[in-house]
Amino acid sequence: MNFLPWVSLFFSTLLASAVATTPSQTTARRDSSTFVSTSGSDFVVNGSAFKYIGTNAYWLPTLNTNEDIWNSLANISALGIKVVRLWAFNDVDTIPVNGTWFQLVRNSTVSVNTGSNGLQKLDTVIQMAEQQGLYVILSLTNNWYPLPLLNSTVPPINSTAFDVTPGTNNTLPRNYLSNNYGGMDLYVRQFGLETHDQFYTNESILTSFMNYTTQVVSRYVNSPSIFSYELANDARCNSTLPASASCTTETITTWHATVASHIRSIDPNHLISSGVGGYMCTNCPKLYPLTPAPAPVTSPLPGKKKRTVAPVTKEQILRERSERRRRNREAAKRAGTLVEDGVRVRGRWVSTATKRQTTPSLGSMYDGSYGVDSQDISNIPDIGFSSFQLFPDQQSYGTDDPNLTPSQNVEQDGTQWITYQAQSATAVGKPAVLTGFGLVTQSNAPSFVPFNSTVAPFASDNSSSNATYGVTNQQQADTYTTWLNTGIAAGLNGIVQYQWGQSNLTAAPGTTVSPPTTTGEQSTPSSPGQSSTPSTTTGESPNDGYSTTGSSTVQQVLGSAAQAIAAD
Repeated sequence: MNFLPWVSLFFSTLLASAVATTPSQTTARRDSSTFVSTSGSDFVVNGSAFKYIGTNAYWLPTLNTNEDIWNSLANISALGIKVVRLWAFNDVDTIPVNGTWFQLVRNSTVSVNTGSNGLQKLDTVIQMAEQQGLYVILSLTNNWYPLPLLNSTVPPINSTAFDVTPGTNNTLPRNYLSNNYGGMDLYVRQFGLETHDQFYTNESILTSFMNYTTQVVSRYVNSPSIFSYELANDARCNSTLPASASCTTETITTWHATVASHIRSIDPNHLISSGVGGYMCTNCPKLYPLTPAPAPVTSPLPGKKKRTVAPVTKEQILRERSERRRRNREAAKRAGTLVEDGVRVRGRWVSTATKRQTTPSLGSMYDGSYGVDSQDISNIPDIGFSSFQLFPDQQSYGTDDPNLTPSQNVEQDGTQWITYQAQSATAVGKPAVLTGFGLVTQSNAPSFVPFNSTVAPFASDNSSSNATYGVTNQQQADTYTTWLNTGIAAGLNGIVQYQWGQSNLTAAPGTTVSPPTTTGEQSTPSSPGQSSTPSTTTGESPNDGYSTTGSSTVQQVLGSAAQAIAAD
């Protein structure tokens, strides 16, 4: 989708008003409803319920020109998307020669860059988003920060080298991958500590992180374009660095409550969210247990039902898995594609003895293995809404059914995950948002880098197999449609795709958008005195395997969902 030609006519005027060294000082307060607020399980804007389709563009503050930021936001807005989620952190341990950075974390000291290549770039994004009618979710740190040179003796050539490990696709600049912006493990390493969860418990780190949070949040207290401050992307006990034996769900919940309270003391206007992956722990102790709903004083009106939604339980999950498998088996019988997975006794298939004697397991998504209890975090008073994510290429969301194809299993498990998350949020009594979902296609597979890695396993210079990885473009579009429709029907208040792709961006050496493509050649003057036309170099936005660049089908799916959720 190309931006409309009228921008060239008015762009200089718009930029003059949009780009300042400090954020706009909007004077509106919550009582005038210019800020997003909540009412029970609804978001409210200007007195009306607000639901939305969003997208992730973590890289927006790293673009090389203000025009690129403006055009990217304009294309997002034109599709009917209302919310953009991005990184409000960019931590380094050495100041880079080129590109954007927000915070220097080195040898237990921290300093914040408020200059033109620092937080002022974030200011620009916020101001332009406001002019485009977009809201922004600002994520304040990342769980993931793998070291690219962990197993290499080859030093980085310069500050722009991200991964020069032999055998990898070693051409990625800093800030290209979503996990290359610093984050929790950078703090832990630079403060001389060893386990990932010390980020949550070490007083020196906590003080430094909250100081950075203060500097970010205080810039936008009066900006109506902030949707929420997201405390961290995908926080959990472990990361590239291991977890200590003492890290539990209570560790992660306590950290969220502490930082959320700190932000609330600075900014009374905006929502605060967690950004966790949605992992459940049905039997974990709760720091913020659900309060049983009081019995209604009067009977509900005719045609209305008073209904209390219970939280998701282990028994419910196992029962519904069994029922879903039974339905799939019956469908396979009717279709003549049944896959028998037991032994034949007197002409009939029965389960094996091993399977009968095995105690059913919920799996790591539901048993607290990651140290995350999303229900408990969502019930923290200062947390405004429930968050979860969906990335089947990096996480298993259920047990595979042999009567389904791999893509059908992915679609069905994702649908059930969305339904459980909506139920959990309703039990807490707060809105629910899917803050990131994505599927890797076969065309994107060479670019796919898992969130806790620096290597693209299916890149041509790294893959040892000729096997095709990923779903087809049509399977991706069909699955996205199913998930979006499921989310809307289940009552999700926001669904945020991962990730937006943008082409025709200005490239510059050593930055996120480095010069991969020349779009025009230098022309020779046709007559004396005529100046030559220089070549222009452009590039595309970062792609860690999920970018929509060149995928008009996904954009159409998102546009249709934006219309559907607005009418819901």
